[in-house]
Amino acid sequence: MSTDVSSRAKALDLGLLTLRTAVGATLFAHGAQKLTGWFGGPGIEATASGMNQMGFKPAKLSAVTAGVSEAAGGLVALGAGTRVASAAGAAAMIAAADVHRPNGFFAQNGGLEYPAILGVASAALALTGPGRYSLDGKMGHRLERDGVGVAALAAATAGAVAVLYRRKKVTAAA
Repeated sequence: MSTDVSSRAKALDLGLLTLRTAVGATLFAHGAQKLTGWFGGPGIEATASGMNQMGFKPAKLSAVTAGVSEAAGGLVALGAGTRVASAAGAAAMIAAADVHRPNGFFAQNGGLEYPAILGVASAALALTGPGRYSLDGKMGHRLERDGVGVAALAAATAGAVAVLYRRKKVTAAA
């Protein structure tokens, strides 16, 4: 029986490592594109210009916030501050999904599919934590209490909703 529980725990931790690495690396790359222009990205000035066109005001602050929220995915991939960093990624993807919402669901039509999946996966990591195979796990999960993920996700979601409400007012006035 203990071998079965141990096998399940190891499988769960490997699953979280796999999910964390894929989601975290993807978010990090997108954040780095926005902030620095790495990986063929636009960099902060062009990102701010795009944010302005999408109705995010103030545009430069919005660009920096989106970039940092996504770049925190690097922490997710490492399993460091996973619950808070994942919540930040989820909030960025809420906003991104809303931008793509008018195009429907599917990514091939410019829809919200891609940011929605990244956002849901980020939210799941905020709620579950990183698993044992992580920097948080190596530190004994001292910074990863169960309520931290729920609180971080609630705060990040509230922030995203406030930003989208402001965007809606700006675009309606234009």
